[in-house]
Amino acid sequence: MHIPSPPVNGFHVGPLYIHYYGLMYVIGITLAILITQRRWQRMGGDAGLVGDVALWAVPAGIIGGRIYFDITTPQYIPHHWYGIFAVWDGGLGIWGGIAFGAAAGIWRVRRAGANAGAFADAVAPALLVAQAVGRIGNYFNKELFGGPTSLPWGLYIPPGSRPAGYLSFTTFQPTFLYELIFDLALAAGLVWLGHHRAIKVPGLFALYVTGYSAFRIFEESLRVDPSEHFLGLRLNMFVAIAGTVAGGAWFWYTQRRGKGLPSNTPDLAAASPAGDGAVTADAAVDDAAGGAGEPSAQTEGESAGAAGSDDTAESAAGTGPGGEPHAEVGAESAAGTGPGGAPHAEVGADADAGADGGAKHRAPRNGAMRGRSAR
Repeated sequence: MHIPSPPVNGFHVGPLYIHYYGLMYVIGITLAILITQRRWQRMGGDAGLVGDVALWAVPAGIIGGRIYFDITTPQYIPHHWYGIFAVWDGGLGIWGGIAFGAAAGIWRVRRAGANAGAFADAVAPALLVAQAVGRIGNYFNKELFGGPTSLPWGLYIPPGSRPAGYLSFTTFQPTFLYELIFDLALAAGLVWLGHHRAIKVPGLFALYVTGYSAFRIFEESLRVDPSEHFLGLRLNMFVAIAGTVAGGAWFWYTQRRGKGLPSNTPDLAAASPAGDGAVTADAAVDDAAGGAGEPSAQTEGESAGAAGSDDTAESAAGTGPGGEPHAEVGAESAAGTGPGGAPHAEVGADADAGADGGAKHRAPRNGAMRGRSAR
């Protein structure tokens, strides 16, 4: 009993031959975009931004993945002048793809003025789903398997696809399947944590880096396909160890020292970005005030007081007699006084209401290619 190898790795559509490896990449990317759009909208973000980010992050990820593949597995580069570019006849390295794709994505998100940390948390489970679908492509390419095994779920590899030194063995560890299952389980875990625990952004993305890298340590210990080695270990093993340590430290920092809001905060995507996934204190106050029915911060000249005495009107507008400002509107102001020393009320961190008459508050503004493997 074993898992059979597929007899073919693609199919014809007229004169075109569609490789399952490339098709799985297309399906995975599509699913990642759809999942991210849904999660980003639930955070209060614009779904259109996800498409814009994908237009830049996907090509960048392919370029980064190919560069990493060429560096770590030069023996698989086709022997012609354009071999280093031939993603349709070579492979992609997932570490390079994630690094380049993430860099391009962060650039687009920040350029749009959105919260990069919140966006990273929205995309983390989606990336894992895409990676899981991509591993199905490795199955059709008869690659990404581990050492020989007699387990009932061992993967049969035909002689032509067996690595040197293993020609006498028939079934191997289906490491691609192990990763597929792990990716989906981790994606589900991140979604659950995002809904049920107060994980500060970009804590979910940090957990994605930590969890996936930790699994790759286990996976690299099983794989027997050719790879560059350093100090007797596969190069990917060192990358996985570094990713695990860096991701864990990043998660600790975001939760202990970071200024980000929890990923389950309503309308989180509309919060003002403050760099590295943090949001300003003003955004936190505004969100809390909005949830309690209180007004958000208003700029000078946006009066919130009702009609009353001249002094009251001046206090609501933020000026004293003669037009001189007597209080700043913002997170820094705590309390001010009106004419004659009488205190005027402020709500939360924002001066908003006059002393006399009922105050009217405004609602807050919320704001097909072929390859060897994604290694």
